[in-house]
Amino acid sequence: MSDEIKWIQNNMLKTYGKGSSTKLFSKDEIEKARRFHETFPDYQPTPLRALNRLASNYGVKGIYVKDESFRFGLNAFKALGGSYAIGRYLAQRLHKDISELPYQVLTSPEVKEQLGDITFATTTDGNHGRGIAWTARQLGQKSVVYMPKGSSQFRLDKIREEGAEASITDLNYDDAVRMTAEEAEKNGWVVVQDTSWEGYEEIPSWIMQGYGTMSAEALEELNNLGVEKPTHIFVQAGVGALAGSVQGYFASLFQEDRPKTVVVEANKADCLYKSALAGDGRPRVVGGDMSTIMAGLACGEPNLIGWNILRDYSQMFVSSPDWVAARGMRVLANPLLGDPRVISGESGAVTAGLLGSFLRDKAFKAAREQLNINDQSQILIFNTEGNTDPYKYLSIVWDGELPSTGR
Repeated sequence: MSDEIKWIQNNMLKTYGKGSSTKLFSKDEIEKARRFHETFPDYQPTPLRALNRLASNYGVKGIYVKDESFRFGLNAFKALGGSYAIGRYLAQRLHKDISELPYQVLTSPEVKEQLGDITFATTTDGNHGRGIAWTARQLGQKSVVYMPKGSSQFRLDKIREEGAEASITDLNYDDAVRMTAEEAEKNGWVVVQDTSWEGYEEIPSWIMQGYGTMSAEALEELNNLGVEKPTHIFVQAGVGALAGSVQGYFASLFQEDRPKTVVVEANKADCLYKSALAGDGRPRVVGGDMSTIMAGLACGEPNLIGWNILRDYSQMFVSSPDWVAARGMRVLANPLLGDPRVISGESGAVTAGLLGSFLRDKAFKAAREQLNINDQSQILIFNTEGNTDPYKYLSIVWDGELPSTGR
């Protein structure tokens, strides 16, 4: 596999209103999710870090990192989606609106008695499963979590600490998702997965809406800094649920004046990039082991809801090798004097690593021109996870695993 960064301009862009609907991610829908999250005792908006010195060094007006390493004490954004989807599912079972089920009501003995025992099942590289297990524990319910082969033992242990029955399989992510669905059908479990397939779209759409809390907070924090909106967003993608949520929210709000979005994947699992490369509007699948340090992005089959939105409204797709993520971790952990330090895991840092190449290297002049990046650009990125595997983190940041010198 090549160690080069590959990019392609999206030739399938649609005029807003003629592409996929973004109603799922309208301001009203995302505010509903945010109000739900605000009822959680541990809720607080995660910080937006302004990297002013880095922006100056790279020749742009601003670089802002939405730092999800603080979310609910779980070091990742994923609990936003899992908690909201479970909340919406339970509201449906109780014949109520989610607005009638704040955290205090949802976790009450009365509601538990009404619901009885429920087991929530999911497949995860770590962060999503921990969020599902955490939510199930809050509700007094059970969870079963399967992880793909090669998953971190540390992340498995953290999921088990939340009370889940969890194990690492010998399957890749997408095959493990299929196995989870089969086991759930046999055992009467409820699947909470952020990828979608025919007949399984409602829960993934709720998960994506839950992720919208992060985008809404980020925009509000930018506004507080005097920035009306980002001109550009770089966002990482596994199945594309997070990226689709971010794109859907900003496209819904700003329509034709939306930020230019760059979707970044691990090159061992670049199903969206390959879909864009094909250029016929249909999603492509990547199989095999997908052995990348970006475990959270090691997904080879697109979320169809996310793909449709990304296909219609995103400017560019990027296939990124592992050294880019490693560089991003080091850049964020060792900032220029005056910039805040950001602790980021492998999947969280890939966009930060990519900026160094996209904004400075001569090889990416054409990409900069396609995106119209200049000294007035305000760039938003998302640190989707903190130090969720301390052993891997030290190997990269301290010991120099995956060097990028001379790239």
